[in-house]
Amino acid sequence: MTDEFDRRAFLQAVGGTVTTLAASAPEAAAGQATGASASAGASAKFTPVDLGSHFNASPADFGPRSQAKSLRGDGLIRPPAGNQQFRGIPFRLGPGEAQQKSWVVLSTRQAPWTAPRLEIPLGKKAGYLCLAQFCDWDENEWRPSGVDDIERVGQLLAEAVLIYDDGTEKALPIRRRFEVNAPSFPWGHWSFGAVAHAQLLPAGLADPLRSALDWGNQQTSVRNSGAPPYVWVCALRNPEPGRPLKALRLRAAGDDYLVVCGLTLFHGTENPLRYNRLTLYRITLPGEGGRDSDRWKVSVDLGVVARTYALPEFQPDSWLAAPDAGLGEVRKAAPARHLYSEVSAGPDATLWLEDSVAGQRYAFELSKAVAGQELAALPAGPRIQILEPHKTWLRARVIDAATGRPTPVRLAFHSQHGRYIPPYGHRAEINAGWFQDYGADVKLRDSSFAYVDGTFQAELPVGEVYVEIAKGFEYEPIRKKLAIEPGQRELELRIARHTDLRSRGWVTADTHVHFLSPSTAVLEGQAEGLNLVNLLAAQWGDLYTNIGDLSHGPLTSQDGETVVHVGTENRSHLLGHVGLLGVRGEPVVPLSGSFPSGADEAYLGDPLWMTMADWTDACRQREGLAVAMHFPYPTAELAADIVLGKIDAVEIFLSGQQFNTLRFLDWYRCLNCGYRLPAVGGTDKMSARVAVGAMRTYAFLGNDPFSFANWAKAVRRGNTFTTSGPLLLFQAEGRTPGEEIALRAGGGTVEVQAEAISSLPLRRVEIVYNGRVVASREEPGGARRIVLKEKIAAPGPGWLAARCASIAAPASGFSTAAHTSPVYLSLPGQEVFSAPAAAYLLSLIEGTQLWVEDMATRPDPQRLERIRAVLNQAHDRLHRRLKRGP
Repeated sequence: MTDEFDRRAFLQAVGGTVTTLAASAPEAAAGQATGASASAGASAKFTPVDLGSHFNASPADFGPRSQAKSLRGDGLIRPPAGNQQFRGIPFRLGPGEAQQKSWVVLSTRQAPWTAPRLEIPLGKKAGYLCLAQFCDWDENEWRPSGVDDIERVGQLLAEAVLIYDDGTEKALPIRRRFEVNAPSFPWGHWSFGAVAHAQLLPAGLADPLRSALDWGNQQTSVRNSGAPPYVWVCALRNPEPGRPLKALRLRAAGDDYLVVCGLTLFHGTENPLRYNRLTLYRITLPGEGGRDSDRWKVSVDLGVVARTYALPEFQPDSWLAAPDAGLGEVRKAAPARHLYSEVSAGPDATLWLEDSVAGQRYAFELSKAVAGQELAALPAGPRIQILEPHKTWLRARVIDAATGRPTPVRLAFHSQHGRYIPPYGHRAEINAGWFQDYGADVKLRDSSFAYVDGTFQAELPVGEVYVEIAKGFEYEPIRKKLAIEPGQRELELRIARHTDLRSRGWVTADTHVHFLSPSTAVLEGQAEGLNLVNLLAAQWGDLYTNIGDLSHGPLTSQDGETVVHVGTENRSHLLGHVGLLGVRGEPVVPLSGSFPSGADEAYLGDPLWMTMADWTDACRQREGLAVAMHFPYPTAELAADIVLGKIDAVEIFLSGQQFNTLRFLDWYRCLNCGYRLPAVGGTDKMSARVAVGAMRTYAFLGNDPFSFANWAKAVRRGNTFTTSGPLLLFQAEGRTPGEEIALRAGGGTVEVQAEAISSLPLRRVEIVYNGRVVASREEPGGARRIVLKEKIAAPGPGWLAARCASIAAPASGFSTAAHTSPVYLSLPGQEVFSAPAAAYLLSLIEGTQLWVEDMATRPDPQRLERIRAVLNQAHDRLHRRLKRGP
């Protein structure tokens, strides 16, 4: 007969702990009444059987196997030994030493360490008999040599005969790759009715990587806890669980070996190895001490906890009314009152909540959890509740109100508790690091979104669901509450424009995107209302991204309104970065040069091949557009290229304190020296933390058809504005940005008009003359549209531009603002020139010359002389201007 399973001894043996819940008898009774159980109560599920007196073989008896040599040098099979828990089922295994009897080996072969049959006394009822076992390798499976070497799938190796108290018997088969498998196996040769002993453990996206494959494996949210050699666990169903079992007879069916390592009786009603679909539980933590969510650990025996997390505070009414729809939200950090656990487990599983501070452990029998009711461990203790028990699978569409057709958008569903619910094919948890998530997902502030093409499928909980939808800067973003009905199969949502600049001749582009595939970039561009996405290949040491996409050429959406051009970002660590957009033919290489200490662009030892000016010259020869990326950083050679007229436009980020940053001040200094530099906008997107087009360029094409060439022509012409949300139109004396106004001698008065439109509330609009604000209009409470008309005194040559800012919180790290390119003012006999700004630019050129001479890894002498000549030319040209003065 077997002993009752001592749970305390078992947990101590495997390094676990047992905590006795401090409760009086009435409290304990109340706990049992609500379905909770203490540690001792949970042991009633299992009775591990001690097979020690029946063991007939050791690993040495079984002998070495060639397939096991890769697992262990001596070729002996060494599966886990001692007291173990496999997939939540406790087993008492043998000692596992090479010479010690640890297994029951069944075979009809005559050997001192095999048995043709074996009878194990039980004397208990059981719903299932759980066996931990393995069989020998099938050579036809492992190393077939011909078409006749058919794998012995389904081969009967033994029978498990259930013997009831009245003497009746029921034989159950144990078959190869059904109830048992070999200690290791080729990929894909899983067992149909058994599982490997290795437990599935939760795996977070930020967990340390243990192997080259770990990154991919961690995306499943679970990982295996062990490696071969495997023991296979099967659960044989007792067809008459209400009748006591007298014994179990194991009977070999042939010469091939069956190795039984452990036996445990399971007293539940369902297969302990079959898990239900993922269920979301809300755990209400006890008292004020439960506010620190890090102190709690959630586990389950017959199943896996995929994720456990605390949700930030979600207030639906204020979320719906917030003025920053479309940007996601920043959720308030608050003490965790609840934990949310996503669990896949069997019906008879026990969920454990461990308090690491108080040293208490609470148990919940999940079979007693009922939807709509809380299940308590103790009257003053934690409680759990099933959330979202009823769901429905929907086919959904987002319709453009103007066209009546589905349109791509950025979209997020939230449960009534604030949990993000992605459409099918999108991630619930988005990894926002570099080089990581490249899919059609994005995380803005604390909110996750999915990009959909206008039609999609989603499984949504029945009841209240909240949705947020955005589509660029010209559509009204949506936040609304939905009521999902039981059995609902269709969902239609609508989104409408508040402004249509496209119909007025404007196109919009992101000048600077990395790491996406071109087709994904098309979808994201469409969903964000972009006409052009400049996807830039680049070098990162020995890694080259998007290089394989360069030869394909542009990729265009079916409606022709969104185009992805793959160009390059050419980078020279200290000297600067330049975007070569729309280059025809071969790309301009090398992509990077000179690896000084601390660089992360060129490969170690790469020389300074060429200047940025050489790159831009090659770009223009191939009909491309040369853009100073994330102007003015790095602050070095770019000054020389601007002096030499090598740059077509500067990419201005709207960030930090909006306009009082080096990005704008350096641009203003260049403009104040007479260098005409249109502004463009791009995101420099390198992670799922940034939405494509969150910073973008609007360029006026007028009646010209949309094409890259016409867009580039419009950028060079300078009729652009850069924006992270507001739409900003500007005129001076009827002239648009990029155009020139000829002033009379002594200057004059210029009438200006700026119109700012936004789905987000705007705070102010300003007119800038030579870098200084000369007119403004403020709306402290915010307004969706602000118009500013003024007459500006312009005593001398220079430039005028408009800028605006919103009161909305920034998204993707950008301020919510916009800035136009300048309208230029000329005066006969005078030029725009700032001596302090010119001296500053000259210092940057001189610093670049010093670095080239003393620090850069040198190329061949001819290339070095070319680099020197470019910098000397820029230095001499600016130095002469500085000596000459305005």
